[in-house]
Amino acid sequence: MKKGFTTKALHTPFPKEDAYNALHMPVYDGAAFEFDSARDIADSFEGKKFAHAYSRTSNPTVEYFEHKMKNISGAYAAVALSSGMAAISNLILTLTEKGDNIISSNHLFGHTYALFHQTLASMGIEVRFADMANPDEVESLIDSRTRAVFFETITNPQLEIIDIGKLAALAHQKGLVVISDSTLTPPYVFDSKKYGVDISVMSSTKFISGGATSIGGVILDNGTFDWSKIPVLRKWTERFGKDALIARIRKEIFRHLGGCMTAHTAHFQILGLDILALRVDRCVENCLILGEFLQKHSKVSAINYPGLKGTEGYVLSKKQFSGKPGAILTFDLHSREACFRLYDQLQIIRRATNLNDNKTLIIHPHSTIYAEFSEEERKAMGIRPTLMRMSVGIEDAVDLIADLEQALNKV
Repeated sequence: MKKGFTTKALHTPFPKEDAYNALHMPVYDGAAFEFDSARDIADSFEGKKFAHAYSRTSNPTVEYFEHKMKNISGAYAAVALSSGMAAISNLILTLTEKGDNIISSNHLFGHTYALFHQTLASMGIEVRFADMANPDEVESLIDSRTRAVFFETITNPQLEIIDIGKLAALAHQKGLVVISDSTLTPPYVFDSKKYGVDISVMSSTKFISGGATSIGGVILDNGTFDWSKIPVLRKWTERFGKDALIARIRKEIFRHLGGCMTAHTAHFQILGLDILALRVDRCVENCLILGEFLQKHSKVSAINYPGLKGTEGYVLSKKQFSGKPGAILTFDLHSREACFRLYDQLQIIRRATNLNDNKTLIIHPHSTIYAEFSEEERKAMGIRPTLMRMSVGIEDAVDLIADLEQALNKV
């Protein structure tokens, strides 16, 4: 029987039967797990059979979260990590070695851009920035050491959307891995495999966690790429075949860097998955209502939300994201000072940096997330002093509009 998204989330079976028939996966807080015999523990450490030995490498509660993510997304394999940034960094370090390069947009979350522009560069891994909507520009940057293309399904905070299928076709023609940061479009919204994505990474802190309850990240391998094409993974492919990527992550990069998800975090995120669809629907509905309100307000000089007809990303968002183009919108006021005055007048909408909380959050990216970048860099990334970013939550829309109305009237 084919099951719906929420039914699958709620009824994903445990990897092992619970001794007490618990309906929710217990939280296994322990660090170490005992084995029945010397042969059992040796087989585990030699990779002959899977068993939990130490929670930095695997944990039963975390395993169930990974199992649940696979079930709802249709992915081949999943690895949960301590944050979205841990997911991105572990993945890129698994796919590349010194001298390799990847291609990405410079319209990225600020910390992702900094990882690519600063940290990876210091390790001899180059990131080449391109307009991902321009296939010719992307193709011009590909050489024999290019390993992957990386993009955000909806860029943050520019809210740009590319034709993912077209980019994936080009990348695969050149033997490259297609990686999407799908944080703003979780599996309920975006079927990454359908559009040619090989690996999705997500900050599970956002929609998945169930209202900003915990920090986490996840890597989803769709099982669609031949890992023998990636030089650093060839020896892993000889031993592990289709599991080569996940094997290197788990047995080397993830294990050595120590970015594990805790059992308590996994517990929160398991509960978040149960009601993910309900929260996404409410957030998207509210975001459209607020977008239409701001679109008509005299104090707002520009508004961007891909769910609004006439905006640049509207058609692609309807096609690629099941008509649910995220719950983030941006708008411009006439000055930085006006943005700060609006900030200070809000009473329900919270001044905070996260996304996809149950609460509606607002931030001025220019003076916060991108404060460490030069003005030239901020301009290149589309970060204006007049720009506000709002992550819309599940409150009653009428109350959010009232809060914005009273605040805008004082700007």
